[in-house]
Amino acid sequence: MTNHKLLFFVLPALLALDVPCATAFDMNPIQKTLYGEVKGEKTEAGTLFWKGLPYAKSPAGDLRWKAPQSPTAWKNVRNATQPATNCIQYSKNGVVGSEDCLNVDIYRPASKDTLPVLVYIHGGNNQSGNSAEFAPQKLAQDLDAVIVSVNYRLGVLGFNPLSVLNTGDKLDDSGNYGLLDIAKSLSWVKDNIDNFGGDKNNITVSGFSAGGRDVMAMLISPIFRDRFQKAIVFSGGMTTSDKNDSAKVFAKIFATQVVKDGVKKDDAAARQWLLSGDKSVRNYLYRQPAPKLAELLGDAGIRMSVFPHLYRDGYVIPAEGFNTAHYNNVPLLMLSGQNEFSFFALSDKRFAEAAKNGMLRTVPQWVNQFNYTNHYGGKLYSLFNVDDSAKQMYPKYKANIYGAEFKFGTDPDVTGDKMALLGSFHGVFMPFLDSNKYAEFTGDAYKSRGAQDLGSQFKHYLKNFLLSGNPNGKNLVTWNVWSPTNVKQGESLLMFDANRDKALIYMSNKTYRYDDVLHQMSDDKTVSEADKKALIGEVLNGRWFSEGLDAHYHNPSLWVK
Repeated sequence: MTNHKLLFFVLPALLALDVPCATAFDMNPIQKTLYGEVKGEKTEAGTLFWKGLPYAKSPAGDLRWKAPQSPTAWKNVRNATQPATNCIQYSKNGVVGSEDCLNVDIYRPASKDTLPVLVYIHGGNNQSGNSAEFAPQKLAQDLDAVIVSVNYRLGVLGFNPLSVLNTGDKLDDSGNYGLLDIAKSLSWVKDNIDNFGGDKNNITVSGFSAGGRDVMAMLISPIFRDRFQKAIVFSGGMTTSDKNDSAKVFAKIFATQVVKDGVKKDDAAARQWLLSGDKSVRNYLYRQPAPKLAELLGDAGIRMSVFPHLYRDGYVIPAEGFNTAHYNNVPLLMLSGQNEFSFFALSDKRFAEAAKNGMLRTVPQWVNQFNYTNHYGGKLYSLFNVDDSAKQMYPKYKANIYGAEFKFGTDPDVTGDKMALLGSFHGVFMPFLDSNKYAEFTGDAYKSRGAQDLGSQFKHYLKNFLLSGNPNGKNLVTWNVWSPTNVKQGESLLMFDANRDKALIYMSNKTYRYDDVLHQMSDDKTVSEADKKALIGEVLNGRWFSEGLDAHYHNPSLWVK
């Protein structure tokens, strides 16, 4: 192992032996890091922030598809008031961002207290998104915490299983470069956060969607051991993929460009070359401009078969995946909405035109097809996010698991017509953390007294959890741990709902299992058998939650745990 890779693991442990810092934070926008001083800003609302602080060197040139290295020190005070540089990715506006993007944003209340730290990993299929996914200024005050939001490598630059890139170093050879970035950012937080008034011994990792799945991967990854004390997973769930099978998908992704560049005459020859291990393949891949690589991958639409990642390489992620007996056992919150699939159904090409011209609300055929897809996709997705994961983890996980489900959004009489089509959608909890998030889809749904009460209580649970690892507290409904006993007693999930006037929070459980949903789908007569076959085989197939569905209906899928 090279020296810098040894430091990747050893340095955090050595620094953990330091004498604890003083409890008083000086509230100065200029603060020190190990690499130089940075100047942030204090808002009129009473929040301090620093943006775009580098936690690693630019992973460009010879550092592409390598484990991240510590940043180069600087002499002058670094301006940290402008938006962070995002990692390069393909968007509806073309390619945006840069390879030089391994940075964090920090937000905290303007107080002298040393506060718990919440590290946030953004969503976006691990192929898009950025550290500014939501605005945490108000949340930092509500939770009384230091919030750190992370940018990490995405798409084929963040995950790449092709064996030709292997160097013999186990970190490099894992292919999980985006996950290595997150590990490096946590080392940076441990080393530097006390200068920003954060408690380096009270770090909670959290993530939404792909970020939540990354956090789940952290719970089984040996390289994340002792890097955090608690975890929160928003719409995450268990996803890993076989590295060798994934390489075949990546060969397909790169083959088209190889033929375009005239390197090989046809697709079959290009794939064979990409999988050959020939040194010329490595040279070709490293010569490719980053924007060109970012264009190779469109929107995978939460399909592992399109963009497999989080590889079970046997080092960064165990070969046995979530069947491991060696979890990083920390108190864990897992949360889901009830209608998690609605956004993805709306964006699917089958429904895109009908959604655009209003037929999803008015034409019975389209209404029934969308309701079928949304209803059963939501059931399977919400099971995947919490109950199925908790059930698999429980026998070997040695810390408390708390499960929750948001029902808020399922009653249009409470939330209004604008949100009715989405229901309790993927990200339904985000507007409680940032009032402007998804406002274009939700109208006034979050402005009622009931929604405001729900958001207030939700954040109190989170605040308690950040402090102690237990979300419970005074004047809150008791949140029971997830356990098979509590499942049988109907008290395994905390349900978050509201009417127009107050929050409705109570313990309940899932009244159905995965197989129950498959039988309901088969028996459902609201759509024709031909439409049902198309909806299952073209819209619901190959998703993160579709392993059992694909197997039941013999749909081809790369899915493997």
